[in-house]
Amino acid sequence: MACNLLATIMVSLGTIMLTGSDLLAKVKELGDASKSELARQCGYLSTKKDGSERLNFTAFYEALLEAKGMNLGEGGKNRAKAGRGLSYMAKVHFNGNLMVGKAYTDQLGLKPGDEFEIKLGRKQIQLLPLGSAAEETAAAA
Repeated sequence: MACNLLATIMVSLGTIMLTGSDLLAKVKELGDASKSELARQCGYLSTKKDGSERLNFTAFYEALLEAKGMNLGEGGKNRAKAGRGLSYMAKVHFNGNLMVGKAYTDQLGLKPGDEFEIKLGRKQIQLLPLGSAAEETAAAA
């Protein structure tokens, strides 16, 4: 992995962003510097269109964690917000609504405006996309 190399650097908008052991050494060298100064001195800044400076704390902290051996990974498709796994369960709300969350609709590739036919069975609800093969098969039967 690239972060294991001694002289690993990333170049972003002309700024050298330290990573790996170089990042750890620089943070140790700076000692009690402020968080802003740490990010700045380690190269995690860019220049806005108006010429002002923008510190990239997220990239800095991710690089720092990775340099310390903590790989945050890329995340998974089956993850909801805050890193929780999907439960594949739903609860009827106090007002009678039943909600299917964004993580589930993203998994199915659903878009705003997609329409469904609601089929009610004994203690079950089926949502069939309008124009789907399942709907056409049911209509033919």
